[in-house]
Amino acid sequence: MALSLSFTARPPPHTQKLPLSNSIDLNLRHSPSVASAHLKFIVNSKICLPTHFSTHQNRKPLRFRAHKNKVVSLFTGIVEEMGEVTHLGYGQDGGFDLKIRAKTVVEDVKLGDSISVNGTCLTVANFNAGTSEFTVGLAPETLRKTSLIELEPGSLVNLERALQPSTRMGGHFVQGHVDGTGEIVSLDPEGDSLWVKVKTTPQLLKYIVPKGFIAVDGTSLTVVDVLDGEECFSFMLVAYTQQNVVIPLKKVGQKVNVEVDILGKYVERLLSSGFVSSIRETSS
Repeated sequence: MALSLSFTARPPPHTQKLPLSNSIDLNLRHSPSVASAHLKFIVNSKICLPTHFSTHQNRKPLRFRAHKNKVVSLFTGIVEEMGEVTHLGYGQDGGFDLKIRAKTVVEDVKLGDSISVNGTCLTVANFNAGTSEFTVGLAPETLRKTSLIELEPGSLVNLERALQPSTRMGGHFVQGHVDGTGEIVSLDPEGDSLWVKVKTTPQLLKYIVPKGFIAVDGTSLTVVDVLDGEECFSFMLVAYTQQNVVIPLKKVGQKVNVEVDILGKYVERLLSSGFVSSIRETSS
């Protein structure tokens, strides 16, 4: 598809960046033989065009990169390893990137693979086998919804590759779609175990039940107690788990990513839609 766009030679001073569904190239061609400038777009997919453009002669072609999962991934909440953040900030292409050094998850990594980073499903946009590093892009909504913005170079993160058909299901179904964050309010040891209490919003707390599943920073855990009055829930980490996840490394007041069990949301949706009432009417 080829589009031609004409505009005055004095464009607005700013441009608007819109998210693109795929990586595209915009080839800018300036025609000095006419009074107005022309942009010709060679587009390999359907996109939304920006509202304003500015152009200069001898300007290099622009290349935009978007990060988007092509398939729906699933995780178990069993952390494979802890990786180290080596970079968090704007990349060369203008996107906001997170670069992580790891071992296990980069052994067979490919571009486009999904990796859970502290419970957040992210897509591998680049990797370097020589340095054992991979890079993922962070969208503004991801930064708003998760605690990833609090990371810095040197921070450790929980990592897990997406579930495969041959993978043993050791935890529970974790989508990597963070529902929100919680704040650690206490870390209390008992023997070689550790009690952790997390405060979260009432909107999330209603889906959390004692002895139910929950993913905290991507770790599949069993809820011990729900304290509605304090808007908190608690869980316990055994010695082995403490040595292999990042939660014990955090301090009181720091945030954790929380993903509630998806089954609770499905049940709520069915009840609110009148599904149960329709079954009763049909059977009567």
